[in-house]
Amino acid sequence: MRPKRALLVLLIACLVVLAGCASSGPNPTQTSTTTSTDTLSSATTHSPPTSSTTTSSAGSLKVHYINVGQSASTLIVSPTGETMLIDSGDWRNDGEYVLQYLKQHNISRIDYLVTSHADADHIGGHAAIINYYETKANGIGAVYDPGIASSSNTYQRYLDAVKQHNVTLYKTQEGDRIPFECATVNVLGPPDPYIANKERNENSIVLKVTYGQTSFLLPGDAAEHEEQYLIEHHRSALNSTVLYAGHHGSRSSSSDAFLDAVTPQAVVISSAYDSQYGHPHEEMLDRLAARNIPTYWTAVHGNIVLESTGTQITVKTQAKAPTDPHSLRSASPFEPGTTTPVTERTTIDVGGSSGPGGGSPTTTAPTMTTSQPANALQLTEVHADAAGDDADNLNDEYIVLKNTGNTPLDLSGWQIRDEADHSYTVPNGVTLEPGAQITIHTGSGEKTNTDLYWGSGQPIWNNGGDTVIVVDTEGTTVLRETYQ
Repeated sequence: MRPKRALLVLLIACLVVLAGCASSGPNPTQTSTTTSTDTLSSATTHSPPTSSTTTSSAGSLKVHYINVGQSASTLIVSPTGETMLIDSGDWRNDGEYVLQYLKQHNISRIDYLVTSHADADHIGGHAAIINYYETKANGIGAVYDPGIASSSNTYQRYLDAVKQHNVTLYKTQEGDRIPFECATVNVLGPPDPYIANKERNENSIVLKVTYGQTSFLLPGDAAEHEEQYLIEHHRSALNSTVLYAGHHGSRSSSSDAFLDAVTPQAVVISSAYDSQYGHPHEEMLDRLAARNIPTYWTAVHGNIVLESTGTQITVKTQAKAPTDPHSLRSASPFEPGTTTPVTERTTIDVGGSSGPGGGSPTTTAPTMTTSQPANALQLTEVHADAAGDDADNLNDEYIVLKNTGNTPLDLSGWQIRDEADHSYTVPNGVTLEPGAQITIHTGSGEKTNTDLYWGSGQPIWNNGGDTVIVVDTEGTTVLRETYQ
């Protein structure tokens, strides 16, 4: 790790002057750098504490993607209670939703406040949060900033709050590391020197958070230029379990090449339901759908909380909504600031992933493989390729489950899923006797003791290979098998 450049309090005033003050309200979508400065680079060299080796023995790491409308904010809480807040919502409500969320979750201190970049839809609550935690709570540990200024009033108020409360501010770039307890937080961007004429979006702070075998990639508003830089210089480090979609799901981000490098098992998008910019763009959703990536959108799922044990991630959301990228817009909007608690929806198992923080399960043979210990419930057949056109013959697409144990299995309320998070709940009263088997057809029909019907209007099981997942009512994955 190379030394960080620390912006000490006496030098903050210089940055404020260079940033200037806009006479009108900030434009949260402006992507060009209005004013840039090398003040941070010329500051006194300072090295913050380094982080220890990542571990997953202390409990769970929680990543909260807060529903803040057309903006962004992510709270990460370590197993020991350390906190990192990345961005703080929109300037139009002064980060109200974020501060409300922090108070509701009894967050008494922000150990690390990360500014992905200086656009006003990412730093809207910075001033309010710094003022609150420095006067009414237990303070801000340090602020991390990419070092490219903005001329907006929002940015000036943020720096004014840093100066007023004597908060340490670090210029943060590629190669740095944030010393977060129990997890490894590597900074993959912005490059040093900056790229794309110091455009703010293209020089966002890009973080990879690794906890055990799970990992989370948070690229801010990185778009074409920064994504390409990351692929060229950090390709092996991009592979992550969960991707926070760059630039609110813009078509200019999450390119095919970038997604192929990251190989996420889930994607989270933060934007407004009726985004004036059309986020998330259909082109980006098409790329996710082509890869069957389950996608969560704050506008319809509400607050999204991912809880990692190091080998498994539990996904919790406020609202139950589709995760098929093409079905997201069919769901109803979920308003920011709603205090409904989150509910567990699914789990992501990564214990067999290909390398630390990997995003893709490993299949070692071209036959059906089991990634969990043998269970009384077994998958005996997958008939994915229905006769004729799959979409016209949905009931000829089916899977067969068998009870190989010695006692009956009550399947009531169990869920059957695929890798794209399509989900079917077994009706109440379905019991599988020892030695018996049951067929689950994709189409519609009347259930019997031997046949169930998913009721889907489209094919579920990919002809070229997929994963069958069965989860009991306690949320335990009792079967997970991949076929090819």
